[in-house]
Amino acid sequence: MAKHLTSKDIAILINQIDAWEGKLGWEALCDVVAPLIGGRPTRQTLSSHGQVKAAFGQKKQQLKTGFISTKRPSSLNIAEQRIRRLESENERLKIENFNLLERFLRWQYNAYKHGVTKDKLDDELPKIDR
Repeated sequence: MAKHLTSKDIAILINQIDAWEGKLGWEALCDVVAPLIGGRPTRQTLSSHGQVKAAFGQKKQQLKTGFISTKRPSSLNIAEQRIRRLESENERLKIENFNLLERFLRWQYNAYKHGVTKDKLDDELPKIDR
């Protein structure tokens, strides 16, 4: 049976994708993350999560544009990997933020269309009595 992914597993997957070097594929990703998340997920499991799928697609696109690394001393090499991972994460977060803003505008329009006021949307959440 395929492993169900937790939010922690998804964060690990996204970090692994952001730091990926070389040819990226679903099966290769499954193999690499298996020891990190405690089981080998299937490619269908990975692609069913929107965040993982978006990060994977963005990284594939980034790899297609081509980044050629040069030979450098170890310390600069580590810095280069970190910079590349951070740039990749930054790009993924920009896309995710754009998608969330787009969704918010859609919700805002639909609330207006159905007569939901700003005051109703800003109401406090009910208190949970536990």
